[in-house]
Amino acid sequence: MLCQLPHCLLPLGAIAERYGLGFHCYADDVQLYLAFLANSSEVPEKCLSEIQSWMAGNWLKLNPRKTEILLVGRDRVCENLIGTLSPPSLSGVDLRVVKVTKSLGVFLDASLTLERQISSVVSSGFFHLRNIRRLRLVLPHDSLSTLMHAFVTSRLDYCNVLYAGLPLKAIRRLQLVQNSAARVVHNVSRFDHITPTLQKLHWLPIRWQITFKVLVFKALNGLGPAYLRDFLTPYVPARSLRSKSAGSLVVPRCQTKLGERSFSYQAAVAWNTIPTDLRSSPSLSTFKSCLKTFLFHFAFNDV
Repeated sequence: MLCQLPHCLLPLGAIAERYGLGFHCYADDVQLYLAFLANSSEVPEKCLSEIQSWMAGNWLKLNPRKTEILLVGRDRVCENLIGTLSPPSLSGVDLRVVKVTKSLGVFLDASLTLERQISSVVSSGFFHLRNIRRLRLVLPHDSLSTLMHAFVTSRLDYCNVLYAGLPLKAIRRLQLVQNSAARVVHNVSRFDHITPTLQKLHWLPIRWQITFKVLVFKALNGLGPAYLRDFLTPYVPARSLRSKSAGSLVVPRCQTKLGERSFSYQAAVAWNTIPTDLRSSPSLSTFKSCLKTFLFHFAFNDV
């Protein structure tokens, strides 16, 4: 269960910890997480009540009508829970249980298919592409490229690590936007093959951009959030083998396809795929430069 609380501050995390809830804070946005098997809303309701009291004591107000609860799980399980769950209430107002919510600009749905998010990106991308195409005849190439990155490719890149492990049919929708953007920048007909144009622009196809983003050099070298590092387990062989110094990660066992979309699984698989010398790069800038070269060669020799 994810409960999104707008306009909160970092000290509220201490309250969540006392009730055993996970939390993430970003600026004035706080999200509470609770994993459960049974129908139980007692713990989050007490926690939310204490949060509301803390805010009232600090001249702040928690608006129950803007606080949302998202149940994440299999469709059938979530539907049964929604039918039987008594939603927590604040100040006599029952909190809304929603099927889709927006978190830091990303639409999250109950089954984590990200269909709403992808539809939003595709719709926005083609909207801006139509407007940019009208300006193509009057804009120099550099300005055209700048507009394309500002309004289209930046949206394709934003939080694209969330797309890791999605079915290829979902990724293809995003790839169509990138292909169209490349055609506009280089004035290529829609009937021409797009691969040479992507190579000229030095644009990684969407699936390889996702791989580029999911790789965990920063987390493994103390440059990223500690909670991401906790999801990664270095591989230690039982005997002294050459693989001991390879810097590999343990790939967790997953029983479902949804489990294979987890960060711990996708990051370990992607990390173990790249060469050993790339994993031991001396700096982040060197790693990113060599990684893009490696993925670029791999992507365009794979198509």
